[in-house]
Formats: sequence, structure tokens, C-alpha cells
Amino acid sequence: QVQLVESGGGLVQVGGSLRLSCAASGRAFSSYGMGWFRQAPGKEREFVAAISRYGSSKDYADSVKGRCTISRDNAKATVYLQMNSLKPEDTAVYYCAARHTGTSRIGATYDSWGQGTQVTVSS
Repeated sequence: QVQLVESGGGLVQVGGSLRLSCAASGRAFSSYGMGWFRQAPGKEREFVAAISRYGSSKDYADSVKGRCTISRDNAKATVYLQMNSLKPEDTAVYYCAARHTGTSRIGATYDSWGQGTQVTVSS
């Protein structure tokens, strides 16, 4: 498994931007497909975005498509989620996760999870 630590969350106004980071501490980061999920109070965990091991494949939830960009830097063992035009509906705890080897929208297929970072979008 790989250890994951999210950062970059915080409080932002409607229409603002945030860049979330997920740093991996482990071997062979490029072996992992990476995903971002979020969970708001009282709601189920929701898929946000995913990226394959080398970044050639990307997948986005319809709710964030066009506003978010997932990317990775394998040399830094880090995956990013750039979020623009933020809405109150984006408020949630955001988690990154790792799996072998490509993209997936299903959280249960991911083997490792970070602790999460809070994103709050104020209206």
C-alpha cells in the first residue's frame, strides 16, 4: 500500500479556486491510478475525478467537468485537483485514493486512502 496525505483545502468564496494536493509516501507511485472523492455531511461518498498511472486517461464526474482538472507529477509522487468556479455544492471532505492501475469511479476498488481535507465554499 501507499500512504497518502491531502492538503490544500480551506474556506473559499463562491466562484473562487483551490488546488488540492495529495502526496504519496511509498514506492512506485507511477504504478497507481489515483482518484479524488468527496463526502458531504449526510451524503454518500461521491466520485470526483481519476487519473491513470501516467496521466494518459482522465475521468471526471459530470458535476465537476469543466471546472476541475486532475493532474499528477510522478517525479514528485503527487496528484493534484485544481478546482475553479467553486460552488456551495462543492463543500465536502475531499479524499485521494490509490489503486492499480487505471481509472475507476468505484471507491471500493481503491486500496489506499488519505485522511481527507475539508473544502468549504461559502455563499
